[in-house]
Amino acid sequence: MQTFNIHEAKTHLSRLIEMAAQGTPFIIAKAGKPLVKVTALTTPEAHQEKRLGFMAGKIHAPDDFDRMGETEIGQLFGGEL
Repeated sequence: MQTFNIHEAKTHLSRLIEMAAQGTPFIIAKAGKPLVKVTALTTPEAHQEKRLGFMAGKIHAPDDFDRMGETEIGQLFGGEL
């Protein structure tokens, strides 16, 4: 894996970003000490994106969901509801 110093990375940033985007990661170093690894991100295609509500209509909660186990829970905490 290639290593570039900060000055060189700033000078050739566009070229280096394109290189990483095409699958060739690289390291940026300061005074010879590696600081960061630059690599391409894999983002989902538009049709693969997760979104809220994708299970709408597939799951049903009972009408008394907020009261289920009410008596047992009350007993666990030392009282009746």
